[in-house]
Order: sequence, then structure tokens, then C-alpha cells
Amino acid sequence: MLFRLLVLAALLLIHGELRAQPLAEEAGFAPKLIIYLAKGPPNSCGAGCDHWIAVEGKVDQAAASRVSRFLHNVKDTQRPIYFHSPGGAVDQAFVIGRLLRSRKAIARVGRTIVAACGAGTQVDAACLKIKTAGGEVEAESATSRAMCNSACGYLFLGATTREVAPDAVMAVHNSHATLVFHGRPTQAQIAATERRIEAKLNAERTAFIAAMGISNQLDDLIKTVKFEKPHSLTRSELYRFGIDTRTMAEAEWSLQAEDRPHIRKVLSVKSRDDASFRTMEWWLYCENKDRGRLLFIREFGMRATVITKVIMMAGSEKPVSFATLPVRIGSFEAWNGTITSAAMNTLLAAPHLQMAEATQLPNGTISQEIFNIDANGLEPAWTKLLVSCPAAPNNVKPIIVSPPGLTSAASAPAR
Repeated sequence: MLFRLLVLAALLLIHGELRAQPLAEEAGFAPKLIIYLAKGPPNSCGAGCDHWIAVEGKVDQAAASRVSRFLHNVKDTQRPIYFHSPGGAVDQAFVIGRLLRSRKAIARVGRTIVAACGAGTQVDAACLKIKTAGGEVEAESATSRAMCNSACGYLFLGATTREVAPDAVMAVHNSHATLVFHGRPTQAQIAATERRIEAKLNAERTAFIAAMGISNQLDDLIKTVKFEKPHSLTRSELYRFGIDTRTMAEAEWSLQAEDRPHIRKVLSVKSRDDASFRTMEWWLYCENKDRGRLLFIREFGMRATVITKVIMMAGSEKPVSFATLPVRIGSFEAWNGTITSAAMNTLLAAPHLQMAEATQLPNGTISQEIFNIDANGLEPAWTKLLVSCPAAPNNVKPIIVSPPGLTSAASAPAR
């Protein structure tokens, strides 16, 4: 009887009942993994890139063969692959991951927004028909709210170049086995079968992670994460485990369509002292067609006592000098500065921008740091934002915009 149970459990492994369940509502994703070619505006998938491969939806039991057939006909191995998936079948994910490794794939976490789908959900029947009709579709890529969770992570690990933008999510958890028993097994027989299946899954995952050149610390972490409570990998973990080894990861400038539309950029940069990372954000508002306001929000760390100056530069120009006193809460600060139309034109014309920080350390010395940030996405996002901007009035006092929940640093000095 026990032998029969083990055979049934093994068959379930082959046919995919052992799987990592999706971490998001399946209604927000395609019911099966789809793969298609996308083309966007210049630099829409990075500098010099406007063509990519989109992989999205739930990893189903026929996913590996479908992905293999598709990629066989795509000879350009340098096309980046953008993943947006809540997870699915683990065994299929391992197969696809190894396929991507043999291809030396470039992988990123990002959503593909197809223009022909209009204002739909991007996963309704009409849109899925457009995406899977064959050929190349006009689209935009976006990392904000993108995810590669659960089993999707194993697809992602298969790539040789892996990039997770700071506004995207990669989450992990231990897998869940769904076993179907026939007959009337005892509790002891069921428990023994479950232990054997769990050991098999752990061994397969451990071997896969090692084969992909990823630190076994990731495998150790996954073992501790409950299936019901997935863990979103921090930037430090992505770096330490060898998943995304960039010392600076940045999202492109993107328009946020909210109550008050604005342009947002997120960056995560590694500390010069250790493996920790700090987060920075830029929020660009349009006060009127002749003036904008830029917020610079940063995680300043425990070493800093006072930031004496923050400046954004475009080449040798210094179009944005931020206010003297920041808005502060906890370990985050928000600096704001006005951008005239002339200064904005300077920013839009520059391929890269520079941020300069002057920080007073506890010993009284001033630490200066200048780093480049990509301007990709800024010009098209600003063009869209300008549409909703009011005309420039005369003699209007600048509006101070603060992120929700932040208070004046004048009453909350840094420690």
C-alpha cells in the first residue's frame, strides 16, 4: 500500500501537482504563461534598446515546451526578457530556468503594457489574443508594480544577466505540495509520503540554485519562509545572494497617474563601507507650464548628522539647488527645489544627471559624493505630464510639496 502511495505521489510530481502557488490574485495575470515579442519607443528597455521579450502569467504545466518552441525561433539572444509572474509550477520553472541558462539570457523584472489593449486590464481575453497572435506588438515596459514571485524566481535565476529594478519585487517562499491519495492510507503513511516528497523537492531546489551559481544562503532562506507568508528579497539580499550584483540599481523616470500626477524615479545604491544599500527617490511635479518642483527623498543612514547641501547637475550646469532644511521622518529626508523651464530644458537635454551630496559626519568632517543617474524616461514622461499642467500665472509664490507623513526637519534634527 505504501509503495502505491509513493508511486502516486511521484506521478503527481511529474504532472505538476507539486507547485508554488501564486502570491497574487490570479485574476490579475494570464491563466497560463505567455511569451511574445514587444517593441517600444527608443530606449524603452534601456539605453539603445527598444525590442524585448515579454514573459508573463502563471507558470502552467505546458509552459516549458511552449517557451522552448518560442525561443527556438528567436535568434537574437541579446533581447532582454521581462518577467511579470506570480509563480506556478516549480518543475516547469526549473526546466525553463535551465533553458535560459543555455541561452545566456538577459532577464529583468518588468511589466509589458501593450498599446493596442487600450485601457483594458492587459489580461482580458481581447488583450491576450493580441499578445499571442504572433509577430511583434507595440508596447511600453514598466518596472513599477512588477513582480517575479515564487516559481518565477527560478526562471529568473536561469539567466546569466539579472536585473531587479528597485521599484520591482522578487519574492520567495517554501513550496507547497498538493497530494491526492487513493484508498484509505493511515496517518503514518501520509506523513511518510509527505516527508519523502518534501525531501525530494528540497534536494531539487538546492541542486538548481547551486547549478545557477547562486549562494546557498538563498536556499537556506527559502526553507525558513512559510508558504503563506512570502518574503520580498531586499536589495542587500539580492546582492549578497548573487542574484543582482549591481552596486547601483535604478528605475527609469516614469509618470505616476495619481490624484496629483507626477514623475517618479527610484534608485538603490550600495554603501561604500559595507554591503548595505540606501534608497533614493525623485518626485517631479508640474506647478505650471513654466515651473516644476522636484523632491529628492533619501535614506541618509546613521553616520550622517547633517546634510549641508544637495544639488542636481546636468554636466557642468547646476540647475537645481535644493532647500536648506529638509523634511524628515525616521531615517528618510525629503529635499525640494524649484525647476524653471530653462533648467528643465537643460535636464531634458542631458543623457545623464549628477547628484552631489555634502554630508557632515559625527567627527565634523564633510563627506562629498557625486554619482550619475540615468535620465532615461524623463523626457517622454515630462511631455505627458505637461498636458495636465495649468498655464503659468503671474507673481505666484512657489508651492511647497511634501510627501505624506513627513515633518519639517527644523523641528526634528538628525541624530
